[in-house]
Amino acid sequence: MTTTPIPRPDHRRHVHVDAADPYARGTARGRQLRAHLPAALDVYDRLFALGGIAPARVRDDAERALDAVGEFRPGARAEIEGIADGAGLDAWRLAALNARTEILARSATVPPGECTTLVRSTADSTTDTSADTSTDTPTAPRTFGVQTWDWHVELSAHWHTLESRGGRHTVVGLTEDGILGKIGVNSAGLALHFNILGHARDGVGGVPVHVLAAVVLAEAGSVAEAVDLVRGAPLTSSGSFALFDGTDATLLDLSPVGVFPVAPDEHGLLVRTNHFLTPVPAAEEKTWLYQPDSGERHDFVRARLARRRPPVTPDALARCLVTGPGEPPVTCLPDPAEPLGRRWASLATVALDPAARTAAILDGTPADLDTHPWRTLTAV
Repeated sequence: MTTTPIPRPDHRRHVHVDAADPYARGTARGRQLRAHLPAALDVYDRLFALGGIAPARVRDDAERALDAVGEFRPGARAEIEGIADGAGLDAWRLAALNARTEILARSATVPPGECTTLVRSTADSTTDTSADTSTDTPTAPRTFGVQTWDWHVELSAHWHTLESRGGRHTVVGLTEDGILGKIGVNSAGLALHFNILGHARDGVGGVPVHVLAAVVLAEAGSVAEAVDLVRGAPLTSSGSFALFDGTDATLLDLSPVGVFPVAPDEHGLLVRTNHFLTPVPAAEEKTWLYQPDSGERHDFVRARLARRRPPVTPDALARCLVTGPGEPPVTCLPDPAEPLGRRWASLATVALDPAARTAAILDGTPADLDTHPWRTLTAV
C-alpha cells in the first residue's frame, strides 16, 4: 500500500478559555475558532453526504442531540450554543459536529476511524531501562496511558489542543474544532482516552459520546465518580472510555444496551482498539465496521507487550504503538488511492499522566516520537 505524509498546519492551534459561565466559555472558544470552523463543517458535510444522510436529516439529528444534551447537562448545551454564537454560526451546526459520531452511525459507506489505546499501572513493577530511553523513570507506582487518534486525513488541520478553566475542574487535552471534548486529563487527576465502537442499535437521541467525555472531565474527580456519571447518562450510541486516576483504571464498553467495565490484566495493562470486550454489547456489534482490523491490532499489541517487560513510562508505552509495513496499522498512514471517507491517518498521539495532571500531545504518529516534540499541557 502506498501512503502519503499527513498534511499538518505550521503551528497547531491552542485554545484557552477561562470563565465560570459555560456560555461564556463557549463564546470565547467560538471566537478563537471562528476562522477555522467553516472548513471543518465543510468536511463533515461531505462525509454526511457521502453516507447518504440528507442535510435535513443532519439538522434534525443535530437538534435532537442538542435537546438531549440540554436535558442531561444544561451547561453543556449552553457551551455548545456559546461556541456557535462566538463563531457566528447556527447552534445546530455546532450540535452536528458534537453529534458527528451518532449521525454518521446512520451511514453504511463511511465507517468510523481507528484508534489504539494502552493504559499501564506501574504498581509492583520494576524499571525496564532497556525498553525506555526516556529519563522519566518512576520512583513510585503510577498509572498512565497513551493512544493514537486515528481519523479522516481531510480533518488533519481541524483539531487543536485545549485548556479549559472555570468549571469544577480545569481540563487540558485534545479535541476537534467545535467539539466540546475528546481526550484529556483534569485538575483532579482523572484521565480519559476515547475510542469509537459500533453497535447495531447506535443512533441519535441520547447524549453524544463526545459531549459525555467533556462532561466527565469537567465534573468527575475520580474513576469511581466518572463511572457513576456515565452510568447515569442516556446513551443511544457506542464508544469506549479508558478512565484512570492515580491509583485506579478501567475500560468502559459504552453502548445503547448498557455500560460494561473491563478491568486491567494481571500486568496492570488495558488494551483497547475498536471492538467490544464484553459479551452483552458484542452480541450486536457491527463487526463489519472494524473487523478483522481491530482484532488484529488488539492481538498484535498484546503479543508485543507479552514479549517484553511492561513499559514503565509514557514514552516507552507510546513506542509500543509504532508499526510498519507488514504489521497491523497501529501507526496509521493514509492511502492516497482510497476515496474520501476511507483515508485513515494517525492525526495525533496523546499521553496522559493523571498523577502529574499532564496531557502530552504529539502532532504526529507514534513513529514520529524521535523527530516531533510533545506539547505538554498541565491541568492546575
